[in-house]
Amino acid sequence: MKKKALVLGCTGQDGSYMCELLLKKNYIVYGLLRKSATDNTKNIKSLVENKNLFNKKFFLRRGDMLDVHSIESAIYDINPNEIYNFADQDNVTWSTDLPSYSFNVTAVSVMNIFEKLKKKKNKIKFFQPLSSNIFGWDKKSKQNERSLLSPSSVYALSKSAVYLGAQMYNRLYNTHICGAIFFNHESPRRKLDYVTQKIVHNACEIYLGRKKYIELGDINIKIDWGYAKDYVEAAWKIAQQKKPDFFVIGSGRSYTVKEFCKKVFKYLNLDYKKYLKINKKFLRKYKNTDLKSDISKAKKAFGYIPKTNLDSLIKIMVDDCLKKIK
Repeated sequence: MKKKALVLGCTGQDGSYMCELLLKKNYIVYGLLRKSATDNTKNIKSLVENKNLFNKKFFLRRGDMLDVHSIESAIYDINPNEIYNFADQDNVTWSTDLPSYSFNVTAVSVMNIFEKLKKKKNKIKFFQPLSSNIFGWDKKSKQNERSLLSPSSVYALSKSAVYLGAQMYNRLYNTHICGAIFFNHESPRRKLDYVTQKIVHNACEIYLGRKKYIELGDINIKIDWGYAKDYVEAAWKIAQQKKPDFFVIGSGRSYTVKEFCKKVFKYLNLDYKKYLKINKKFLRKYKNTDLKSDISKAKKAFGYIPKTNLDSLIKIMVDDCLKKIK
């Protein structure tokens, strides 16, 4: 009998890649679609337009993380083997401006799901992604599963609460809540307000003669970047483990924003120095220390090795961007 999976946040970067991966693995996949995301389904367009998949192997269901009843109904009606939660409020700046809303979406709503899971007679595997932002101000050279939680934003605080909550529910109620502490992961499906997409999009516009320069803030901050598709595959492997656990997933390497910018422009045969302007208004009020992932636990447990290096990721993103805007 085919496995059934429920993907929360199915229209986002990670959620859409997860839907595709699960379908390739012969799952019946249900995606939860928020009302506000109804007009933003471009990432799952190919699935919706595939007559052999849509409403046969891939289904959409309306719901919202802040509507407890809609989530509970989805879980009980579908009765999935696995749930992957990629629905949250992941904008750090927004979490600072709207702290209560951000905490409710990213933490409280997830805890409500934990409450439903503990009451289910058949154990559902629940995958919960976290963010390397939970390590915030940790000053060690690399971060792993034993690193100190030191959130530097409401978003990171929300993820930290979920992390601790998952461990508590597993101990007290024998639930199967697993997850990954994801370091930054990018793709052509990343939102345009992220620095990687901002650099790629602006560089392509400059290459095509439509823009004259790009404005950035702190270009010396170091970031551990990887490819979202690789991380989603790791997420599935984590959910297949016999015992629930959390794993750090990253590339194990970090680069400055300046280095990323230089590589993007170099791929387009341009000198970034001619087009880059520093603007203080883009400086973050709250920023992390330089974080770098220690992936040794995931490597030992299920052979995790990031497949896509930064140069390959940049090629994927730039080629896709040029194709879309030409």
